[in-house]
Amino acid sequence: MGAAEARRTGTGEALARSGPHIGNRAGVPRRFLRHPAQVVVLAFGFAVLLGALLLSLPIARTGPGGAPFITALFTSTSAVCVTGLVVVDTPSYWSGFGEAVILGLIQVGGFGIMTFASLLGLLVSRRMGLRTRLTAAAETKAIGLGDVKRVLLGVVRISVLFEVVTAAILAVRFATGYDEPIGRALYLGLFHAVSAFNNAGFALYSDSLMRFVEDPWVCLPIAIAVIAGGIGFPVLMELRRELRQPRRWSLHTKMTLTTTAALLAVGTVFVTASEWDNPATFGALSTPGRLLAGFFHAVMPRTAGFNAVDYGQMTDGTLLGTTVLMFIGGGSAGTAGGIKVTTFVLLLFVISSEVRGQRKVHAFDRQIEERVTRQALTVALLSVAAVMTSTLVLLQLTTHPTRDVLFEATSAFATVGLSTGITADLPTPAHLVLVALMFLGRLGPITLVSALALRERQLMYELPEGRPIIG
Repeated sequence: MGAAEARRTGTGEALARSGPHIGNRAGVPRRFLRHPAQVVVLAFGFAVLLGALLLSLPIARTGPGGAPFITALFTSTSAVCVTGLVVVDTPSYWSGFGEAVILGLIQVGGFGIMTFASLLGLLVSRRMGLRTRLTAAAETKAIGLGDVKRVLLGVVRISVLFEVVTAAILAVRFATGYDEPIGRALYLGLFHAVSAFNNAGFALYSDSLMRFVEDPWVCLPIAIAVIAGGIGFPVLMELRRELRQPRRWSLHTKMTLTTTAALLAVGTVFVTASEWDNPATFGALSTPGRLLAGFFHAVMPRTAGFNAVDYGQMTDGTLLGTTVLMFIGGGSAGTAGGIKVTTFVLLLFVISSEVRGQRKVHAFDRQIEERVTRQALTVALLSVAAVMTSTLVLLQLTTHPTRDVLFEATSAFATVGLSTGITADLPTPAHLVLVALMFLGRLGPITLVSALALRERQLMYELPEGRPIIG
């Protein structure tokens, strides 16, 4: 064998050992699905299409014939992406089969988000260098570096626990407080518990939860389930092990819990004060009812989508503040949407460090990698671009005021499901824009961050520095 042939043979063996993305056994290139984020997108896309086909069946609708495909597609996307926006009245339009399909899609979507996000976190940590992996092992011990089975079982156990407990409380309340038959009470409790924990916001009442605005036995269990689902699976796992040892919490858990508590507190005060004297929302309620409603509507922008008052009657200031809360969203690797609270608070730390003249970003006695800050900035700016672009497009397709359109676009992208009541009135092209926004908002941040982390490479050279004028 000559030297050239040996080099060719060695190269061929190296390519064969390099992995399945180079080629399969038949010699066919396998560039498709070489990135795990592509699997996530295709899996959710398949679930959306399957749900749309099922909801298009005549058996899924109470009226004659099947639902129009656009209606079925919008509802399926909203359910799988656990958003909650609807173009038809859920309890009157869909049959029992249709409601069961929606419930199944919500569960699949919520479970899938928590699972895929956690597994992508595992994959990203495995692709890091040894030193970074050791740091990640200490800071993300809620996920770990290897036990995929434990991740899957943990998601299932946590989901079932919160959903069963919430369903039981709601079922008892519906049966004893509202004279619902036992079977109907159990069904209502289960549906709203699954919808709440998965931050979906679908309700089996035409007015969402407006009839329960002053009932703490309905509002508080749903709010707690929303918060738990929105915190994120890694945080829940870590709290289960080290609830009484906050000093041992990871940086991610500290950032998530601290920011979540702050946003809930600020949101409650803001919404309550802003709507206190509004006769169309909080003004007609008792003082305890106003406080309960204020807390409830500070929780829902975390991407839950339930409403106990009419958002269309809220003041412009409240809608703008709610839009900001929706855009921020909840915790990573959970059922919440938005840019995530860790992204938001990390950017605050970046601003704080820059104002103080510090070259490094520090948070909770930890130094933040420059790569992570770049990822946070990328996610935030691209999310702003997505919301602004879609808002401009929707304004061209409808005559609704800007405040309602911006609220709707943010709600869809952040997978919240809150609306001022314009969703059903929008034309079909606008519905397709919202479908794309829901899908992008649900999977965009996850796939983008994982793609950025997995694509990172070290340049073997440095370019000359440039200093453009800023500000």
